[in-house]
Amino acid sequence: MSLLALILLPFLTAIVLMAVRRASRGVHMAIAAIGSAGGLGVLLSQASAVLSGHIPRTTVAWLPTLGLDFSLWLDPLALLFAGLILGIGLLVVVYAQGYLAKDESTARFLSFLMLFQGAMVGIALSSNVLLMLVFWELTSLASFLLIGFWRDRAEARQGARMALSITGGGGLALIAGMLLLGKAAGSYDLVTILSRGDLVQASPLYPAILVLILAGAFTKSAQFPFHFWLPHAMAAPTPVSAYLHSATMVKAGVFLLARLWPVLAGTDWWFGIVAPVGLVTMLFGAGVALFRHDLKAILAYSTISQLGLMVMLLGFGTGAAVAAAIFHIMNHAAFKAALFMHAGIVNHETGTRDIRRLGGLAAIMPLTATLGVLAAAAMAGLPPLGGFISKEMMLERSAETAWAGRALLVPVLATIAAMLSAGYSLRYAVALHLGARKTGEVATPHDPGAILLGPPAVLVGFALALGLLPMTLAAPLVAAASEAVTGDGRPDLHLALWHGINPALAMSLGAVAIAILLLWRYPALERAVARLPSPDAKHLFDGGMTAIVEGLRRLSDLLHVASLQRYLAVLFVVVMTLGMEAGWRFGVAAGSRPTTPASPVAVVAWAVMVVATGAVLAADRRRYLALIFISVIGLVMALAFVHLSAPDLALTQIAVEVVTILLMLLALHLLPGRPPRLSGATRRLRDGAIAVAGGAGTGWLAWTIMTRPEREGVSRFHWENSYAGGGGTNVVNVTLVDFRAFDTLGEIIVLGIAGLAIYALLQPAARGVAGRRLRAWRSDDRHSPERHPMMFVMATRLLLPLALLVGSYIFLRGHNQPGGGFIAALVFSIAILLQYLASGFDWTDERRKFGEHGLIGAGVLIAVATGAGALLFGAPFLSSSFDHFHLPLIGEFELATAMLFDLGVACVVVGAVMMALAQLAHVAQRAARHDEEDAA
Repeated sequence: MSLLALILLPFLTAIVLMAVRRASRGVHMAIAAIGSAGGLGVLLSQASAVLSGHIPRTTVAWLPTLGLDFSLWLDPLALLFAGLILGIGLLVVVYAQGYLAKDESTARFLSFLMLFQGAMVGIALSSNVLLMLVFWELTSLASFLLIGFWRDRAEARQGARMALSITGGGGLALIAGMLLLGKAAGSYDLVTILSRGDLVQASPLYPAILVLILAGAFTKSAQFPFHFWLPHAMAAPTPVSAYLHSATMVKAGVFLLARLWPVLAGTDWWFGIVAPVGLVTMLFGAGVALFRHDLKAILAYSTISQLGLMVMLLGFGTGAAVAAAIFHIMNHAAFKAALFMHAGIVNHETGTRDIRRLGGLAAIMPLTATLGVLAAAAMAGLPPLGGFISKEMMLERSAETAWAGRALLVPVLATIAAMLSAGYSLRYAVALHLGARKTGEVATPHDPGAILLGPPAVLVGFALALGLLPMTLAAPLVAAASEAVTGDGRPDLHLALWHGINPALAMSLGAVAIAILLLWRYPALERAVARLPSPDAKHLFDGGMTAIVEGLRRLSDLLHVASLQRYLAVLFVVVMTLGMEAGWRFGVAAGSRPTTPASPVAVVAWAVMVVATGAVLAADRRRYLALIFISVIGLVMALAFVHLSAPDLALTQIAVEVVTILLMLLALHLLPGRPPRLSGATRRLRDGAIAVAGGAGTGWLAWTIMTRPEREGVSRFHWENSYAGGGGTNVVNVTLVDFRAFDTLGEIIVLGIAGLAIYALLQPAARGVAGRRLRAWRSDDRHSPERHPMMFVMATRLLLPLALLVGSYIFLRGHNQPGGGFIAALVFSIAILLQYLASGFDWTDERRKFGEHGLIGAGVLIAVATGAGALLFGAPFLSSSFDHFHLPLIGEFELATAMLFDLGVACVVVGAVMMALAQLAHVAQRAARHDEEDAA
């Protein structure tokens, strides 16, 4: 349960924050801090057990038939990442209290932040790759909300869209890769997959799996050439940048590479793709960062470079390189979060982030300058900070790596990247804090209070401690996490500031020395670089997106001609073509099963249906008459269901027919009585040919299926288990609310959406031809559109309680006899419809006591809550339970949880019908309102 608490705490905190959004910002910060601190406390309570080899696991069945379980575990790698996410998240919450302006919505900001935190913890703790995908996509959505938090700024909106586009596209590739990985491994359980690395690598799917998964990881971790979204994400508030760059989002891709290392690493494919991409990204990011002037831009490109370093180390495919990557992940999280907070303080106090307008801050902001210099030194890899040790480990591993038969290529390029990294880090420390004093837009900057200085001070202290006490503070966790990645046992780590004189030390000293020389000649170097051609990735992305949008617009203009007939014709032709192709390949021959002789009554009913169908076509421009013939077709079908012993279908058909016809009758007076003919002879001939071909094909398919020998199918299971498993003797209803309840849930959601679509479509009904007709009615003083026969009015009012009683009876008996929530809801709807028909729109609408929107929402929530309740008892989602009870005078009776699900179905159906009714009722009122506006 502790793992579930780790996952749920951030999400519950986000919900609480939105519930108390009107409270003070102090309350908001306290709630968010308690949520992060609570999760961190739960995590630390498990740390000693995890480091000693005990791996807590929790599994809750979700969709076991799809291989998707809510399965969590906490191994050392998950412990490391979850600790960074929660620990730095807590510091970011505290920092945001001092950073955000007084008029900004802290509830909205912190709820987004906690949603982000929960998604990242979910990625770290997931032990099912499908569940990991759910959290993976959630991080993209949460980062979109955070990056675009300042939604009034164009750059924030664009940065959010760009991040979502790139990471979302990579997420689609990752979904495909994970599905193929599960297929190759034979399971979606992560523990099982990690134990079947040889099987996966021997699969012919391995190259596709690797490329797709790497696409997801590279886009998330901003690897070249997918790097350009990250600098534009700097439009987010600085607390978001500090969190996103240090412990979340971009680290997700690195985490994924480490998590799947036992399955994917160790091959030429892995080394040939991952290591070069990481090395190129490290070089490119460092080179660009050296010549940026915005503090956050410098740090953003430095993040790209540092992420490339981690990816390169994981790409080397050795246990020692993995240990170096793990240790650098810790160092980077500390100094990068501190640096972003430092940049935020500088911007907060001086009003600018342009390093050219800043300088001499050490004299006027000594505390801030001290933190900034130490964090930049850690990023540069200078002793005695932890960044020095992880940089030495990186250089040592690169010195042992040969690429394309060249032993010096990787170490030389790694040294150049280290030199560039030291260059931009030293420039950040020196140009910002030393030299001539500059104040930016604020004349007297000063050190802020503890609430802004405290979080970066903690992080800088951690970065310093990683250098001074690495074996005590980091070695046990790094060794355990490395073992979790490689599965080869814990490495014998020796983390120290001094490893003697070796090639790595020489490479490091050379890199720092050249970096100092670059800073000395920086102005000339900057002018030389400015003259070089530099393609802008953002412009390339914008151009590509513009071209895609324009191409799709042209395609849409070609296909979208605002003709429903054209759409239906294309749809039917495509469906028939696919059906004919399948029939040609597999054959659609009639079976040998003997047919049942048709009774004279059945022949007459069939003839009536054929005649009514032809009459609908003949009366297509006389809508009322066509509606009568359509009702005849529906009633004949209901009689057929009765004849074939399908009472549930018959009841449903009759109720649906009545509701549909009544709604159409109510809508008819909004339409012209005799519409113009829109189709010429040629189009009618074409439509007729398509209709005849489609009908003949469908009829032949039905004939072939019905004449085949009867086979035992899933229906036998439903028949045998309806009472034993679902507690009901009505197999149809038990199937709908138990065996196939997930389908029913989807259907009622679609029905609710259809009701909302009706609401939207009827909004403008007071305009155009319908509006003019309504206004003509209003202008006739002699007659009222609300005149209704008195006998009809009184009869329907007397029938209303009886109809509601009948509907309640049908609802309660539905589990064991023909009926159920859907049919009962239709009966309720008919009763309400009759009130509208008999007493008029205005009279009935004034007496509605509840809104249709709320009814639809309540119905969906009741159905979902019923399904979720099963999870609390360890049963799959939407599993039902039942039992028998005894009451005096009443006797024994049965209660089933499926009744609550059926109640949700009934609410949605009644709400959708009422939505249509309410809109029809409001049309006349809107028409009158338009008249008044026109008169004014």
